[in-house]
Amino acid sequence: MADESNGSQPVVDVVVHPLVLLSTVDHYHRVLGDIKGGQAGKKRVVGVLLGSSSKGTVDVTNSFAVPFEEDAKNPSIFFLDHNYLETMFRMYKKVNAREQIMGFYSTGPKIKESDIKIDDLMRRFCPNPVFVLIDVRPDVEGIPTTAYMSVEEVESDGKEIQRSFKHIPSSIGAFEAEEVRLINTFKMGPWLPSPVALSPQVGVEHLIRDVNDPSVSSLANKIKHKTAALSGLKSQLLEMKAYLENVLADKLPVNNQIVYNMQTVFNFLPNLNVEELVRSLLVKTNDMHLVIYISSLIRCIVALHDLVRNKLQYKDVDPWTEKAAVKESEPMENKAEEKESKSTKEAEAKGA
Repeated sequence: MADESNGSQPVVDVVVHPLVLLSTVDHYHRVLGDIKGGQAGKKRVVGVLLGSSSKGTVDVTNSFAVPFEEDAKNPSIFFLDHNYLETMFRMYKKVNAREQIMGFYSTGPKIKESDIKIDDLMRRFCPNPVFVLIDVRPDVEGIPTTAYMSVEEVESDGKEIQRSFKHIPSSIGAFEAEEVRLINTFKMGPWLPSPVALSPQVGVEHLIRDVNDPSVSSLANKIKHKTAALSGLKSQLLEMKAYLENVLADKLPVNNQIVYNMQTVFNFLPNLNVEELVRSLLVKTNDMHLVIYISSLIRCIVALHDLVRNKLQYKDVDPWTEKAAVKESEPMENKAEEKESKSTKEAEAKGA
């Protein structure tokens, strides 16, 4: 049952499709939706990822849930119904023979001790399974997927080989047919019985960002995206800070690759102690604000001009304008008739 196409070449990146995100959120809320308090954050759900692999890119196009339980006190003790897994995969195989088992997903939100054992179990169905963490928490900004792949590592003493997870790039993507269907579905309005699948944490907003919402301006959308990006940057910086503090406290070993990446990031930061750089940034910012101010004025003037032109163009066919003109003309006619009758009476009086 193993998929040989996934084992022919190493996995370079993972593309998660929107159906998988929606199915995972639905799976999580069906199983753990009734759990209240802090217990909900400690529990998770696990499922199987289906898709295909081509040139090192794994396209995860479908998924299904698997019965899973683990001991809250001892995470190494868990139960995963692999008989149910085999039965479900045979059923999915009858529907779409091209979809193979690519790995498994978990709602995490962190890697746990039993995940490497689940990875070993998934190797019965796939030579190189991918592990995707899908974060379903509503307060987390950014892309909710994080992909891993297990690799063999030699211990420091050189006597034992163990498997550990290695991070691989992941993204959210869709085929053209999926994008069209998704956009048309979300344009239909409140079609879901629950707001769960519409919550932003599923990452579908990356795919429907081009849907035109007339009630929201483009500027508001840009500000929303900037705010989300800054929130994601803040979380990444806090994670870097926590890692460095753990290294200083000897809680984690030093990873030279992580430290090298951090140093690369710091090298790209501008030196704000240079007065010329600060002045140039201020000038650039003022120029941008001036352009925005002038553009707003021009936009307002053009809108007023269009309003006046529209009023003049449709003045003759405007029913309200015709009614007002009739009301104004009626008193004028009445006054003329009264004046004429008065002059006639005066002439008759003089003749008599």
